[in-house]
Amino acid sequence: MRVCSDPNNLPFSNRAGQGFENKIANLIANDLHEKVEYTWWAQRRGFLRNTLKAKQCDVVMGLPTGVDMAAVTRPYYRSTYVFVSRRDRHLGITSFDDPKLKALKIGVQIIGDDGANAPPAHALAARGIVDNVRGYTVYGDYRQPNPPARIIDAVARGEVDLAVVWGPLAGYFAKREPVPLELVPVSPEIDLPFLPFVFDIGLATRYDDAALRQKLELILERRKPEIDRILADYGVPRLDTEL
Repeated sequence: MRVCSDPNNLPFSNRAGQGFENKIANLIANDLHEKVEYTWWAQRRGFLRNTLKAKQCDVVMGLPTGVDMAAVTRPYYRSTYVFVSRRDRHLGITSFDDPKLKALKIGVQIIGDDGANAPPAHALAARGIVDNVRGYTVYGDYRQPNPPARIIDAVARGEVDLAVVWGPLAGYFAKREPVPLELVPVSPEIDLPFLPFVFDIGLATRYDDAALRQKLELILERRKPEIDRILADYGVPRLDTEL
């Protein structure tokens, strides 16, 4: 089972096999009576082009449904961006429309080699919340372990009062901070006209690999209880009960 994966991107994957996508890949490979063989590539611009589309590997373990460059299976989890804050601050932020956001230092994730904004930055900017926002790159310095965790570290250290972070990342690293953190799903789930904060995540293949995709669909259904346990172990916030 040839898997396209990032070597330094916990909680999703790393070269040591410690991510939940690594665990799920092993589960699926065992069901197929195969072993996992990785093609490692940093999951940034060019990832799909240089791995899946170049036929260096056949499966990506987690992509949102509806992406253009690959065919995605039925989702095996649905997650959301979350507000992350120190529990001892008792901020009580549940919505982008909370007026308290204008007076807080807010961390957001920025993506892409050009520092493009993720959905939370757009939602805040649409409400005039700009000057008190600080960006933390999703990619970071790959010479360090787990670059995306820096935004969670910033909340724990008090560098920012609040961060808006993709749920699986927040759920995993929040449990590893020295102070208790609170995670609250953002609201609204879709900021009109169309800025979603909730995403269905499935396995991805090339469009012409229909037979493989069908096998993966059957395994996702058959091994759903084990997959759900893995996601729970990694603290992935879930909005789905029956997919």
